[in-house]
Amino acid sequence: MDEHESDSEPTPSEITRRTVIETGTTALLLATLPRAALAAGPVDDNGPPPPPVKLELQINGHPHSLTLDSRTTLLDTLREHLALTGSKKGCDHGQCGACTVLIDGRRINSCLTLAVMHDGHAVSTIEGLAEGDNLHPLQAAFIEHDGFQCGYCTSGQICSAIGMLAESRRGMPSYVTDDLTQPVPELTDTEIRERMSGNICRCAAYPNIVAAIRQAAGTPT
Repeated sequence: MDEHESDSEPTPSEITRRTVIETGTTALLLATLPRAALAAGPVDDNGPPPPPVKLELQINGHPHSLTLDSRTTLLDTLREHLALTGSKKGCDHGQCGACTVLIDGRRINSCLTLAVMHDGHAVSTIEGLAEGDNLHPLQAAFIEHDGFQCGYCTSGQICSAIGMLAESRRGMPSYVTDDLTQPVPELTDTEIRERMSGNICRCAAYPNIVAAIRQAAGTPT
């Protein structure tokens, strides 16, 4: 090879490999994209926003009539439109669990769902758990066992634990359930940790959180 010839110039075989990779990647992308997205064409970011929509939410037992942008998440609806700031915005990507609320009794990351998807549904947040001065058993257990430090994740932890205990009572197994023939899986520390793994505590108060949940579930600590 001439010493002046560029070492970076691709050979025919290199071009062929690159072409195969690029073609395969493009084909995979086209195969996985929804047909509707392909038919719709490019998104015009400069176009007018979608018209607002009306919806009814039952939040902590109280009806709320709202008119919102259809793209508004349930979390932003609670925090920005209803001043219910107990549900925290942590990662805003469904990875930390700080925004967990209950929809018709089931736990859900409110940052990942749109408010319009829950028109007519019953939403429970940390603000609605206590009855006057009487704390929810999980709230009381978290205080007794010091299940929080900075407290940022606590509302999501408690709401998630309520949903988790309801799932367990219905007999729903987890990834670590040993005996699938049990009508109600035993809530061991391992079970609780697995079932609560979607809620992150940056202060690492996990042993205290597990103890609080075991107490609220009626399981000896």
